[in-house]
Amino acid sequence: MAAKRSTQSTDLPGSELDPAKMPGHWLLARLGKRVLRPGGLGLTRALLDSLAIGPDDDVVEFAPGLGVTARMILERKPRRYVGVERDAKAMQWTARQLPRSPNVSVIVGAADQTNQPDGSASVVIGEAMLSMHTQERKRLIAAEAFRLLRPGGRYGIHELAVVPDDMPADQKQEIDGMLSSVIHVGTRSLPEHEWRALLEGVGFRVVASGYAPMHLLRPRRLVQDEGVFGALRLAKNLLLDGAARRRVVAMRRVFEHYRNNLSAIFLIAQKGLD
Repeated sequence: MAAKRSTQSTDLPGSELDPAKMPGHWLLARLGKRVLRPGGLGLTRALLDSLAIGPDDDVVEFAPGLGVTARMILERKPRRYVGVERDAKAMQWTARQLPRSPNVSVIVGAADQTNQPDGSASVVIGEAMLSMHTQERKRLIAAEAFRLLRPGGRYGIHELAVVPDDMPADQKQEIDGMLSSVIHVGTRSLPEHEWRALLEGVGFRVVASGYAPMHLLRPRRLVQDEGVFGALRLAKNLLLDGAARRRVVAMRRVFEHYRNNLSAIFLIAQKGLD
């Protein structure tokens, strides 16, 4: 039986906060945006295609957010799906978007300490969440994915990357600082070689990668991700909410200012068989 769809913005995480202070991704969600990944639905589809999820897979998703990727995963008919979401409101929202099934669950938990059994997954996936953490927390989350996976299992990530790969540290810090100031969440993006090193450092072997422009707030991407009606809904809500509009304009200004230095990236890493 299909799950009920909730459309109430008051059900969303951070809905009780002032628009001037709430995290940018939840502000966009409140305005009606449902795809909150840096590479959009296109890069998520490419990630899922490369992961080749099928009926023999047990999938764990870190930070499923609004459940968009979770629904795409379930279309591929895995044997089991578990979403691990640290925010109770987000967990409840996602659970309402998914079919009621003994093989589908969303739990409250931390991505670096899920309390799920060793080797209980064949696929672990996380999108747009590692970029928000310190380097040590990134490492702990990647290590948790490694622990959860059986030998041969795959870990897929979809994150924000900085380019070029040899960007000076001070320039990278400038970009992170500007992003953090408008998103109101600490942002610590990495160049590709550092994303690879992170995964390899906890024991993985990177087996696939892909890129997309970071066009989260460009009109064409909005229509691609949200559909025409979804994009119009977002535009209408922006017109009606001056405080939110000022925040979104500030975010877009920073994204555009650094458009040549921001990219979306996916990587797939595999756990060895020995």
